[in-house]
Amino acid sequence: MRLVRVGTVQKGLCPFHHEKTPSFTVDERRGTFHCFGCGAHGNAIDFVMRTENLGFREAVERLAGEVGLALPRETPADRARGERQATLHEVLAAAAEWFAGRLADRRVGAAAWSYLEHRGLDAAAIDRFGLGFAPPGRTALKEALTARYSESLLVEAGLLGRPEDGGPTYDRFRGRVMFPIHDARGRVVGFGGRVLGDGEPKYLNSPETELFQKGRLLYGLHWAGPAARKAAEVVAVEGYMDVIALHLAGIETAVAPLGTALTEQQIALLWKLAPEPTLCFDGDAAGQRAAARAAERALPHLKPGYSLRFALLPAGDDPDSLVRGRGADAMRALLAAARPLRDVLWEGETAGGRLDTPERRAGLRQRLRAVAGRIEDRATQQDYQEEFARACDALFAAPREPRAAPWRADGRRPLAGRPPQGHFTARPAGWRPSAAPDQQRIEESGLLSLAIGHAARVPEIAEGLGGMTFRTPPLEAVRADLMAALALDRLDSEAIERHLTRLGHGPTLDRLRAMAVRAGLVSTGPETSSEEALFQWRYFLIAWQQADLRRERDAAERRFAESGAADDFRSLQRVLGQIEMLGRERSELDLDRQVFLRTRTGRL
Repeated sequence: MRLVRVGTVQKGLCPFHHEKTPSFTVDERRGTFHCFGCGAHGNAIDFVMRTENLGFREAVERLAGEVGLALPRETPADRARGERQATLHEVLAAAAEWFAGRLADRRVGAAAWSYLEHRGLDAAAIDRFGLGFAPPGRTALKEALTARYSESLLVEAGLLGRPEDGGPTYDRFRGRVMFPIHDARGRVVGFGGRVLGDGEPKYLNSPETELFQKGRLLYGLHWAGPAARKAAEVVAVEGYMDVIALHLAGIETAVAPLGTALTEQQIALLWKLAPEPTLCFDGDAAGQRAAARAAERALPHLKPGYSLRFALLPAGDDPDSLVRGRGADAMRALLAAARPLRDVLWEGETAGGRLDTPERRAGLRQRLRAVAGRIEDRATQQDYQEEFARACDALFAAPREPRAAPWRADGRRPLAGRPPQGHFTARPAGWRPSAAPDQQRIEESGLLSLAIGHAARVPEIAEGLGGMTFRTPPLEAVRADLMAALALDRLDSEAIERHLTRLGHGPTLDRLRAMAVRAGLVSTGPETSSEEALFQWRYFLIAWQQADLRRERDAAERRFAESGAADDFRSLQRVLGQIEMLGRERSELDLDRQVFLRTRTGRL
């Protein structure tokens, strides 16, 4: 990376996330680095550990070698342990080579070839991922390797089993397709074997050994590491074949736990690659339970800039079947619509529960406070407390009648009476949503209402919605599921509402309609033109962007007031300029819409 000296520090583009304006600084006097964009921070050892995915000792050895420093001498015990581990790596590499050779022999590996070809893999893919085959029989591997290694060493490597009654050792893997499992440096440390046929267990991993602790490893980590660090993105899926399918489809940031629920150690590995890993689970009940367990385990360890996102697949699909059936773009769209951790936590406490009494509502608030209270970082805990409090306020807000009768879509005088439920459109040019305290929620309600009614036929609305993250958790949950539905199927607005209701968003949709009425929206149904819908969408989008910029302006004002620095002043000026530009865009949009309405009604 290229660094340029600015005052007492050096500055450049951050290697841990994509950015166009340099925000990564290196302070040579202190021996530290810091990114003001993503929050990455540490010393030289931390930098090498993150960029090269090394452990602490390996990073120290790497830096010491570059500057010619001698590390403390190893004790005889250290040296013996290192030599034993090197021998175990050698044994496991030999086993991987032998398994690959059994698969390459079409006569021996015919059943494995049939299975892998059925899963869409060819010879190049099999070679790329080092797949192999463990033939049936209790001693095939044992006989092949004991000429070079002792039985006790093969047992220690997890390749042979030893009966409790003291009988002869036997091959642990038999009649299985073999997946070598590597550490972060690409060394084989164990295996996963998939049974051919209906045997149990379906997947069998190596036992816990000195090299193989499955709760501390991720399948595919050494393949995904470079791409994940470059993109500051990583996706964790459930199975070995899912990882392979995504890599073959060009999504080369995929990894997987080793057949167990994601552990705290594995979450820490993911955070070394990206600040907000995406966890992609099957859309069935088991997948939802896995997502909930991962959220629970991550919760205490959340910290500024580090969280999780969740992408749930359609029922009956896994990443492998989705990519093979609908293509890589469908998978990318699903990942882009991933939902933040806060939504998973929120839905875990609100799904299926009745909130029709003060006691039940108070109970929900208490449960959410307890959830946020498990976060050890105080700043993050406080933000979650405030976020949940706002969400509860939004959930419990009683809908009010509109302040004035809704406007007609053609811009003429208001219609009498309250509009029926259905699709929504905004007032004509010149109207302004009320300046209530829940203004952000009103804008998000307007955007989401328009998207439900028109995103399927107005590409700009669908594209714009995909790039957003709403601050109101229930609305963000609907937005994410709506984007996932649009990515996978062509649905009209009625089908979209039915789909969202089936996913449990019915109460949110009801509150959405009430909020849309409060914002001055009317029900016009499918007769609303794409052009009219797009005008309304752009108007609400500008209002939503302005609210974000006002928050950014307030933060910039606080920073400048505290520091008085020229950089902070320029940041404040930049934000003020963006707010002014959006104001001009809104005025121009008003004029354009008036011309559109007059042209359509013949009154130009």
